[in-house]
Amino acid sequence: MRLTKSTDIALRIAMRLAVVDDDANPTTREVAEAVGVPYTHAAKVVSRLQHLGVVEARRGRGGGLALTFAGRTGSLGLLLRELEGVGDVVGCEDDPPCPLRAACRLRGALRTAQEAFFASLDPLCIGDLVTSPTGPVLLSLTIRPTG
Repeated sequence: MRLTKSTDIALRIAMRLAVVDDDANPTTREVAEAVGVPYTHAAKVVSRLQHLGVVEARRGRGGGLALTFAGRTGSLGLLLRELEGVGDVVGCEDDPPCPLRAACRLRGALRTAQEAFFASLDPLCIGDLVTSPTGPVLLSLTIRPTG
């Protein structure tokens, strides 16, 4: 199983926000640059994370991004389920549909494996992911100067 690019970006952003000072409130652009993703992608992901209650985004002077308590301590497995969706790993119903779909056991086996993957992440949270040695590396990611 491979996570979508959007989920990868969401995890990078959440991890970066987990290690910044509470009063830092970096902008979406700053976080995007620090984790090496295009601003447009980061903006879409931040919007999704905000909708899920993982990130708080404030506009204007003194604004910026902050990881919420729920974002820091919530289940990583649950977050990934929300970000990835619960669709099938394989495209049995794609166009054209798989001719084996009526009698195939693969789809069920893959669904079970997918749930086991998510379940193995249920006890973890973003806070767990940023302990040493990851946290110091995340802090060392500096924003590249523009211009």
